[in-house]
Amino acid sequence: MGIIGTILVGLVVGALARWLMPGEQKMGWIMTILLGIGGSLLAGFVGQALGWYQAGQGAGWIASVLGAVVLLFAVGKLRGPK
Repeated sequence: MGIIGTILVGLVVGALARWLMPGEQKMGWIMTILLGIGGSLLAGFVGQALGWYQAGQGAGWIASVLGAVVLLFAVGKLRGPK
């Protein structure tokens, strides 16, 4: 997949994660894309560690969104209460 495809997948996955996560997340388009890409990477690493994916195989859509939700939750906890 090329860089444009990665950016588009990151945008969709990040937007779905932000939509699923309760509360307001103050981030722009670029951070949403990075959230989606990071969630996909996290899901791929965890999936490989558990034996669900082979090396070089990408994570699925659902796993990517779940990975992005986990990252969004972690960032929310690190930022602390407002």
